[in-house]
Amino acid sequence: MSEAPSPKGAAVGRRIGIGLMYGLWKPRVLGAWKVPVSGPVILAVNHSHNIDGPMVMGTAPRPLHFLIKKEAYVGPLGPFLNGIGQVRVDRGGADRTAIGRALGVLDQGGALGIFPEGSRGEGDFASLRAGLAYFAVRSGAPVVPVAVLGSGDTPGRLVKGLPALKSRVDVVFGSAFDAGDGSGRRTRGALDEATVRIQDRLTAHLADAKRLTGR
Repeated sequence: MSEAPSPKGAAVGRRIGIGLMYGLWKPRVLGAWKVPVSGPVILAVNHSHNIDGPMVMGTAPRPLHFLIKKEAYVGPLGPFLNGIGQVRVDRGGADRTAIGRALGVLDQGGALGIFPEGSRGEGDFASLRAGLAYFAVRSGAPVVPVAVLGSGDTPGRLVKGLPALKSRVDVVFGSAFDAGDGSGRRTRGALDEATVRIQDRLTAHLADAKRLTGR
């Protein structure tokens, strides 16, 4: 098993996220109390804009270890992301090192952040990869759906892909749920069923979050 990323690093990353996100924008956080205060947990986040990860890191009630594509690890950003306990992943195949590090986070009772869509897109959870189901079923950790809304629909943006400074961004945390069926099965069929179960819950949460926030 690969060495798990540093919990202390993730705590530092959370403090940095709080400073940056609340300094540059106006996050409105709803349902953070639904995130389990301790024990392994997976936060499944919709992903449509560049700040979604940092925004959740700065608004979640616990330090997070996000799975982040290797393409983001360029120049000084690479050592920085390693230093704040994030997990580098090669999306081109089964990255056993990343898998081991992510499972290590959960084995140690930490919080793992995942963009289940695999990359930035519409942010509507329409197409999920099987990775989230694997981690949830393998570890038994509950999944908390997270919707980030308003991160790209505001006028006056100074930087493409970022919301206007001091604009409101809503972060809505949903209720934790178990992705597995309780049997402990890890077969391909069980993972496929878990993926469908997860997609249904995440899609429903996103719809609820939009109604709640008026987005």
